[in-house]
Amino acid sequence: MSISPDKLADHSAAAILGPNPFVSFSARDVLREAMRATRLAAAQPRLTARTLLGFGSELRKIVQGASTLAPAPRDKRFNDPSWQSDARYRAWLQAYLAAGESLRQWIAAQDLKAHSRARLEFMSSLAMDALAPSNFPWQPEAIKRFRDTGGHSALDGLKQLIHNIKENHGLPEQVDKSGFTVGGNLACTEGAVVFRNEVFELIRYRPHTAEVRAVPMLFIPPQINKFYIFDLSPEKSVVKGLLEAGFEVFIISWRNPETQHADWGLAEYAAAIDTGIGAVCNITNSQRISLTGACAGGITIAAYVAARAASGDTRVSSVTLMVSVLDTEATSDTPMGLFATPRTIEAARRKSAKKGVLDGKTMSAAFSWLRPNDLIWNYWVNNVLLGNRPPAFDLLFWNCDSTRLPARLHGEFMDILLQNSLVHPGRLRLHGVPVDLSRIKADSYVLGGTTDHITPWKGCHRSTLLFGGKNNFVLSNAGHMQSILNPPGNKKSEFWTDGEAGADGEAGADADTWRAGAKHHSGSWWPHWHAWLHERSGAMRPAEAVLASTDYPELAPAPGTYVFG
Repeated sequence: MSISPDKLADHSAAAILGPNPFVSFSARDVLREAMRATRLAAAQPRLTARTLLGFGSELRKIVQGASTLAPAPRDKRFNDPSWQSDARYRAWLQAYLAAGESLRQWIAAQDLKAHSRARLEFMSSLAMDALAPSNFPWQPEAIKRFRDTGGHSALDGLKQLIHNIKENHGLPEQVDKSGFTVGGNLACTEGAVVFRNEVFELIRYRPHTAEVRAVPMLFIPPQINKFYIFDLSPEKSVVKGLLEAGFEVFIISWRNPETQHADWGLAEYAAAIDTGIGAVCNITNSQRISLTGACAGGITIAAYVAARAASGDTRVSSVTLMVSVLDTEATSDTPMGLFATPRTIEAARRKSAKKGVLDGKTMSAAFSWLRPNDLIWNYWVNNVLLGNRPPAFDLLFWNCDSTRLPARLHGEFMDILLQNSLVHPGRLRLHGVPVDLSRIKADSYVLGGTTDHITPWKGCHRSTLLFGGKNNFVLSNAGHMQSILNPPGNKKSEFWTDGEAGADGEAGADADTWRAGAKHHSGSWWPHWHAWLHERSGAMRPAEAVLASTDYPELAPAPGTYVFG
């Protein structure tokens, strides 16, 4: 089985944590849905009997070789020719497909509320995905690999299985980490740490042009991931792209919190951003600054800028939010939203409060089950059944390089999720100031991804309706993080701009209406963003050759020290 980089990039996004990274489902939830299904079956014997009769009729066709059932054309699990040419394998596959279709029809016929039906559908899909014939050791690819290697594939797979049980919560590893080094071939843009406190390090990057824009850029990464998603590799570095376009760039690298930092909350992180902005303005002699954030970093930026705007702070010149959903109703019908109930939220809150932190590996493991065929069974087959090493892929390496979340911040993010606090002015308070996103008068550039299952693009689009400035929505043709890592030169890249409102690129009142009127562009959205930033970043000035100063000395070369925590 081969796993293409494009496929990996898209699929890895499902394990990357978006606006609801804080509530997952447990074995208890799975058991509860199984018991619900059992009660439904007992309460409607006629419907259950009809479903079983239909399944039996299809099995008869399968045995007679008359069934026309086949996997979806894009289902890569059954690409091996033996699934069609060998009668035994074909019958096994068709029986599996028949069982799945019967189960879907049975659930569809139930008299359930939409939310309950969606939960039952999701849990049943987990069971059917696990039982796929491709996941068993006697599937054709595994048998051929066993014969070709003289049994060594089974031994190699067993070793990886044991390692996974010990080191990875029993889940197959998604990436071969041996070829990557942070500060080597990842996070390698030249720069220096010029400020450090208990919460973060501030990295200043060396300009790539003789002149730079007067208004600097400061990146605010998610607290639940490390900052170098913005400086992943030389070919995919958002930071490097900005430097080459003539901008002065800084980035915050959050400290990976320990249990003693359990009380760090949104107020502490907002104060850290404020400290970072002050340092950047002092270093560059600028009274204005642009901010960029993604995912949970976008939530933090929005709350911070709104609170500061209410206090009369006008330093923020523009705000860029990448794949960030602020209106949490946008995720209510996604697999994540299905399990974000008051009960599960409170259980998650108690768990992190007891430990002091929410572990990133636990979150990643939970999110892998949201798309198990891509993020679990795909690697189970490749690593364990075929005995191959997992692929080497930079984005997956970053995704597995997870961090922790302080218990207080975890709880506050869950409150935002449960109460949809950012949509209702004053429901969230930051440093005692009511948060009202309409107070944000800075122009905003909001990015969504067409195939983003974590922060759906229509949910990202809603953010443009919450701010008070001029709002520009751009849609990229990729999944969650791949929407961001979209440099020029990628022939598959495309994006859409200037929807309903047109002239300034402002978003219309409805996502579908915006999409219907949007302009299509081939290539990367980066140059479009750079041009938008140039208009809001002041005049050009000479770039400084020396990064450090007396007040802000070089404390360490980029990528700093906190990134290794």
